[in-house]
Amino acid sequence: MPILLQLRKYSPVIILVLLYLAADMILTGQEIYLLNLLPVVFLIIYLTLARMDLMYFIIVFLTPLSVQLIDFFPSSSVDFGIPTEPTLFGVMVVFYYKILYDRSLDTRILNHPVTYAIFFNLFWLLVTSISSSIPLVSFKFFLARIWFITIYYFLAILVFRRVNNIRVFIWCYTISMMGVVIYTIIRHMHFGIFDQQVAHIVMSPFFRDHTSYGAMLAMLFFGLGSVILHKKGNMLIRILIWTSWTVIVAGLILSYTRAAWISVLVSLGIMVLTLFRVRFRYILVAGALVMIYLAGERTDIIHKMQLNRQDSSASVAEHMRSSSNITTDESNLERINRWNSAIRMFRERPFLGWGPGTYMFKYAPFQLSSEKTMISTDFGDLGNAHSEYIGPLAESGVLGSLSFVLIGILSLVTGFRVYQKITEKPLKHIVLGLILGMITYLIHGSLNNFLDTDKASALFWGFIAVFVSLDLYYTLPTENAKDSKDLNTQH
Repeated sequence: MPILLQLRKYSPVIILVLLYLAADMILTGQEIYLLNLLPVVFLIIYLTLARMDLMYFIIVFLTPLSVQLIDFFPSSSVDFGIPTEPTLFGVMVVFYYKILYDRSLDTRILNHPVTYAIFFNLFWLLVTSISSSIPLVSFKFFLARIWFITIYYFLAILVFRRVNNIRVFIWCYTISMMGVVIYTIIRHMHFGIFDQQVAHIVMSPFFRDHTSYGAMLAMLFFGLGSVILHKKGNMLIRILIWTSWTVIVAGLILSYTRAAWISVLVSLGIMVLTLFRVRFRYILVAGALVMIYLAGERTDIIHKMQLNRQDSSASVAEHMRSSSNITTDESNLERINRWNSAIRMFRERPFLGWGPGTYMFKYAPFQLSSEKTMISTDFGDLGNAHSEYIGPLAESGVLGSLSFVLIGILSLVTGFRVYQKITEKPLKHIVLGLILGMITYLIHGSLNNFLDTDKASALFWGFIAVFVSLDLYYTLPTENAKDSKDLNTQH
């Protein structure tokens, strides 16, 4: 009788489950698998409501392993990363529901200078999406930027109120990225471990090309490298950490990504200056002076670069020298072609641009036949403007580019301020590592742009979230006790 009473009590649930199973079996028999996703959707909703921090870590872990829908369904009219982007959208909806329902979002986050810069960037993306030459493409780009920032920045700030979660974040991305690196190296060995040409494709389907793959490894080079300096932990754990970092370094070297290598070398130089306690404002001024000098000497520099005939090579030294070859290196010449096309687009629409995400569909008429290369295309199927600074000029006008620069500068200012205030050495090392990782991306951004992808957004916005979270919560001792409570009890 007690069993029958229990069954009667839960009979509506049992009936719904049986109906679901019957419908799922029928649709599966017809090769329609949509209902198979329903339990996953319910799990995501439950985790988002009950353990939002855990849901964040799951998303970060899955990000390096995501694949593009269009790679498996070429006839698809839409393209997004699976499973991350649908999950990001779902979690974003639940996140905003909780915020509006509880009215619990910390206003200090909204009033932080970095957040102001992000809001300005989003506002201008919205304005230029409305005026876009292809509104549908621009609004898709705008919405993707919103769910990236919502989860990888706003939710991350709340998660990082518990300082130990910063290390969890680094490891979640690193562990899955190590799987991608090992997979890539195995494929590399199949074709030839020192074959520079196959380095462009062996990371597929997880990364579309070696440049984005190398950029993420450069960020992890410092992000994970900072964890190595943590003295605590037994020998086995330290061996595992060193092994993980070695895998990341091996992947970086075998990526044959010149921009990533250069960004790491520059960041190492900045690390030395920082360890010698040179203030960030002096580093920033020095960098500006270098840029002014290079601009003044551009004619001589271009002349010397034109004399360089070193093409891409399996040799690391020769491959590095080829980065300044603008005479015969097809990759460099095509990048210049894309930049010049973007600048011509900017000159035609300097204030509003052509619309976010539209460059690849609109740049073809702006190419000059004299600048085209053997790998040039008129069909927008080989990427964007290859610059986080020049690309927005064409797509969102001068304010679009300046808003991104402002985000970068304010993020580094916040990061260095936090670094100066923190006294706990392990955390101080991690903050410096993330600052250097951010710098690698900002340098890399002059040659490529990847923030329209989940893989780059997870680290870029995540690193910034660490700086802002520590700035708001860790450096304010009187607030620590209150703010270190579980994320799920307050938000």
